[in-house]
Amino acid sequence: MWQLNMGKYVMNGLVGIRREDKNRFESRVPLIPNDIAALMRQTGARFIVQPSKIRVFSDAEYQRMGAEINEDISSCPLVFAVKEIPLEYFRRNGTYAFFSHTIKGQPKNMPMLKKMMELKCNLIDYEKIIDAQNRRLVFFGKFAGLAGMIDTLWAYGQRVKAEGIENPFTRIDHTYRYENLTDAEEHIREVGEKIIDEGLPEILCPLIAGFAGYGNVSRGAQEIYDQLPVKEIAPQSISQLFKEPKAHRHNVYKVVFKEEDLVKPVGSCCKFELQDYYTHPEKYVSQFDYYTPMLSILVNCIYWEPRYPRIVTKKFATQLYSHNVNARPKVIGDISCDLDGAIELTIKTTEPDKPVFLYDIDLGEAVDGFKGNGPVIMAVDNLPCELPQEASKEFSRVLTGLVPSIINADFSKPLARTGLPEELQRATILMHGQFTPNFQFMEKFL
Repeated sequence: MWQLNMGKYVMNGLVGIRREDKNRFESRVPLIPNDIAALMRQTGARFIVQPSKIRVFSDAEYQRMGAEINEDISSCPLVFAVKEIPLEYFRRNGTYAFFSHTIKGQPKNMPMLKKMMELKCNLIDYEKIIDAQNRRLVFFGKFAGLAGMIDTLWAYGQRVKAEGIENPFTRIDHTYRYENLTDAEEHIREVGEKIIDEGLPEILCPLIAGFAGYGNVSRGAQEIYDQLPVKEIAPQSISQLFKEPKAHRHNVYKVVFKEEDLVKPVGSCCKFELQDYYTHPEKYVSQFDYYTPMLSILVNCIYWEPRYPRIVTKKFATQLYSHNVNARPKVIGDISCDLDGAIELTIKTTEPDKPVFLYDIDLGEAVDGFKGNGPVIMAVDNLPCELPQEASKEFSRVLTGLVPSIINADFSKPLARTGLPEELQRATILMHGQFTPNFQFMEKFL
């Protein structure tokens, strides 16, 4: 299985690139053609790429860079992909790098995990490639924020129009319909210029977008929103804007909420401490109900697990929207998109061509359209696929720096002796079909 190449172990010289086919919008790649060409020169490895009719980079582009196009990648002991891999593609003792979506015990992916364990596979999960400070190194998060904010602004325009209010946001399109990110940003800047010149309808003022979270996802979303004439304010200043709403027709507002804004300690004698919140979230309760009714748009960008308080609950939404046609927020852009998660109203996921539903508080159900008693929810669960070229290029740029270490690792040995750098060891969920020490907690999911 192992061949010696320039003093290092290379897995029979073959590396596979799995075709993405989770849905018709998934056209991203883990490694772009130019980067594969550079890797072949650097490592001496051969790359076999599965053919695809929807991939953002064509088969011909990979061939020109020296890759082989072949449906059969079963001879490749190392395979890179983006999303989950179907069970039939796994081979005994194979090494696979992709977003497995298993670390939260996602039920739909447990059969995949069990299959990998049965075949004694090695699993490297991009989500867990982190540095010593626990910062992610390989991610699409920024592009989820970029795409999610475009879709959220589109949804806001459609929701307000459905209420009979003409507004400049109806000029914005679905993210996937733009030629590229530059095209989308230029279009949104044009909307911003219209707001400066003509102003917003008074009934929409002050127009405030609240961003829950401040990481990569939030920064991407803010980058889009900042194409508009934005003024940023602190959470504590929001209520002041409503004293003279007519004064805010020619700009919009941005509020970024951190953990201390979202939650508070249960006991009045205690003060908020970030590390304590992460360690003991049961000691904290949400205080976001105070801010929610003042936001035109809520953009959820936080990492969430069931042990953390929710941002918006069904109970609170029922109180907020009952018998109040002017209730805010009009739209919730749930970019994090955890079902029944931080936004409890996210009861289903959506796709790029139909990115939203209205959560009807009377029915407790998701309904089509923009009219109804409740907020519109943007819940696309695979947002980066709407910006496939930009997302793939950036992802590939970072991943390329790590690939030689994976190619040249000796996976016949225990994890600590493979030669993988620490950041990749931290990302290895399975080694020889067994959970590595950092992931033994996942046994309970099986």
